[in-house]
Amino acid sequence: MSELKMTGKQLRALGYPQGPVISTAIDVIAQHYATATAEEIETALAKVLADPAAYTEDAVWAEVATALIPEERPEIIPLREQAVDYAIFGSDAIEEGAVRQLNNAVRLPVAVAGALMPDAHQGYGLPIGGVLATENAVIPYGVGVDIGCRMCLSILDLPVDSLTTKAGEYEKALKNKTKFGAGAEWKRNDDDAVLERNEFREIQILRSLQAKAAGQLGTSGSGNHFVEWGVVTITDAGNEWGLAPGDYVAVLSHSGSRGLGAQVAGHYTRLAKELCVLPKDAQHLAWLDLNTEAGQEYWLAMNLAGDYASACHHLIHKRLIAEMGATMLARVENHHNFAWKEMHHGKELIVHRKGATPAGKGVLGIIPGSMTAPGFIVRGKGETTSLHSASHGAGRQMSRTKAIASITNEEMRKMLQDNGVTLIGGGLDEAPGAYKDIHTVMAAQADLVEVVGQFQPKMVRMADGGPAED
Repeated sequence: MSELKMTGKQLRALGYPQGPVISTAIDVIAQHYATATAEEIETALAKVLADPAAYTEDAVWAEVATALIPEERPEIIPLREQAVDYAIFGSDAIEEGAVRQLNNAVRLPVAVAGALMPDAHQGYGLPIGGVLATENAVIPYGVGVDIGCRMCLSILDLPVDSLTTKAGEYEKALKNKTKFGAGAEWKRNDDDAVLERNEFREIQILRSLQAKAAGQLGTSGSGNHFVEWGVVTITDAGNEWGLAPGDYVAVLSHSGSRGLGAQVAGHYTRLAKELCVLPKDAQHLAWLDLNTEAGQEYWLAMNLAGDYASACHHLIHKRLIAEMGATMLARVENHHNFAWKEMHHGKELIVHRKGATPAGKGVLGIIPGSMTAPGFIVRGKGETTSLHSASHGAGRQMSRTKAIASITNEEMRKMLQDNGVTLIGGGLDEAPGAYKDIHTVMAAQADLVEVVGQFQPKMVRMADGGPAED
């Protein structure tokens, strides 16, 4: 009986499925049943096939049994038939794709409330300008790829006319003290307490990112990220800093958490999609339960990325302020790609603001326009229907591809010249004409924020074109 063999055809006749398990079973028979009868082999094979779970620890049949047990695939979680009601601000200028995305989001089983800001346009997962409150669940793509992307404005004691009389010095400072673009790093960099955080040691995905984070600290991304010199006009005599109404020199920056945030977002988005399988048109809205280890890990990593983004801005401003020999009089800043634990509807909810500015009552923020249009320092009114939120800018009215195809370099130069703006870097994809009218956007959210002051760009530094990180 030593030459007895079992063929794949015979195994399939016994009910074994086509696939790797066939060759695995043949190998087991050759090793352990060389002297057995055909009846003994078939009996053993039949027993394993009938109840593979009983043999997963068996010294002979474990590999065959494991191969016979189908991989468990998570069931697709259906969206609710009835969507949560939500408010839309400035609906006339919001594209259909953005509305459709939020319509999916408010049908998630974990959704409690939502809102759409007047600068909204289509993105991934939540639309840019989308706000979603969930119960005990965080959506990585509801926060966005550029975790903690934020605005930071420093008002300085420099004479306003120095922007003209010392324009060369301001331009030199921007060129020498800022770095832009994917992968941009400083060869020698300052230290910051955020780089010593325990999360870099305790969370596996972060361990390999600490060195990159150290090199990219104080740098800016590509796309719509910028650092600008300009004039702030304080219009509210009751402003929080006690500044006299009038004009001041200021530096304004827009950037996020760089490679650190992108890696965190990618890792936990993939994990969320594995754990939370949603219908195809909502798959980017996969969430992590905050009662799970994965959910807690992401929450800690997200907050670290947000603090890192803040540190990047502070270092950029520190270098520019020192270069110009200035003193900071006031600062206002805010995230707009983040998730917060807040009280709404009488309970603690996770409020995702993807491209939306926090606007709780008395909360200060910055809403930029474009490289030629003004931005606004605002104070939140705490409007409940917007989940204490406002727009994060003017919002795009043209895709990057469309802007490049429809706006010429000559038109771009004329727009800059007419508005007295010097541009360092940048591309047609960020041309002012690619954005909605900031004044129309602000009018659509008059119930959400009040204006404290206005910022007019005068000198703008950006990356030399490229994809957005926002």
